Amino acid sequence: MSTAEQQIPVSDPAAARDRTEWDLRVELAAVYRLVAHFKMTDLIFSHISQRLPGEEPRFLINPYGLLFEEITASNLVEVGLDGELFTPSEYRVNPAGFVIHSAIHAARPDAHCVLHTHSRNGCAVAAQKGGLQPINQTSMEFYNRIAYHDYEGVALNDAEKVRLVEDLGDKNAMILRNHGLLTVGDSARRTFLRMFYLERACEMQVAAQSTGQELIVPSPEVCEHTARQLNNENSADDHDNSDNWDLAWSALLRLVDRIAPDYRS
Repeated sequence: MSTAEQQIPVSDPAAARDRTEWDLRVELAAVYRLVAHFKMTDLIFSHISQRLPGEEPRFLINPYGLLFEEITASNLVEVGLDGELFTPSEYRVNPAGFVIHSAIHAARPDAHCVLHTHSRNGCAVAAQKGGLQPINQTSMEFYNRIAYHDYEGVALNDAEKVRLVEDLGDKNAMILRNHGLLTVGDSARRTFLRMFYLERACEMQVAAQSTGQELIVPSPEVCEHTARQLNNENSADDHDNSDNWDLAWSALLRLVDRIAPDYRS
């Protein structure tokens, strides 16, 4: 335990809140670095946001102009639902980014984190009329669990928010047609892992399609069963694997601590 952790009295609610917010900053900064490491970035033009605790809506998001590999726990900016800075900062927020994020955070109390990418393979599948296909085990995580939103231009208009959240509904992943990918979750770590496998599913689909061979699609029953397994839903299997996401996140933290330890600063 660090000196800072030892100095926070359990009976001090303000100190405990500050500690919670700092932990959220550290986890979000780790996710930014992992997105950069796995080459899911688009220079400075995509975003990950994290809801902060408290009665008044507040969110962390990347400072506009910094590469993801430059994000640290301390330089993340804090904004309200209107996208305006909640606390003073030398940075500002990408307006197109927060139109999307604020809409989802406002409509989905369970969406504590929202992650949006413009990756090559994600955009390739976003341009396909059929969208994501259940042609591999990885993509089956999203079987009947992915939403689609039609392209309306760069997200600079508040009017799009209504249609965006209607299209997302109660799902945790969405393909923004002709645009990119989006995932949400109850934590930054879960949102990242969901995006990692959505990106991987798109990569596998593009690779399979490039062969020109006829693709095999398992039965709807097999696809649904696999989706339940991969989402840790009740799949009535003989063996339990429900700690898979926690184990994966621990491994990813070890990775980011090795390759970019300054994310914690």
